[in-house]
Amino acid sequence: MPEQLTKHPEVTLEVLKSGPASCGTGAPQEILKSCPKDRFCKLPGGEMCIYGLPEATKMTQVTQAEWRAIVPPLPATPPEPSMVPVAVALAAGLLVGFVVAWWLRRP
Repeated sequence: MPEQLTKHPEVTLEVLKSGPASCGTGAPQEILKSCPKDRFCKLPGGEMCIYGLPEATKMTQVTQAEWRAIVPPLPATPPEPSMVPVAVALAAGLLVGFVVAWWLRRP
């Protein structure tokens, strides 16, 4: 029996209730025993468990490997900009300035 993941679980439950589904009524859970009772639906053809995005990690039928296959990896964090080149350029500029000033002040 399927577990369903949706951005709008309450709407999905209402749509199922509008048909022949019995949702959130405490119906006996024969297959989806770990489904929260308020997310469980019993239909003439079987059972369904409706999960919202925050509950996705509670799903039992999707493995971590399957989640990784559909969720792109986060981009690597760019390295922090270094101040070393700026400091070297500043030091070189000061050194050149001192040398030029010394050379201009010579007798």
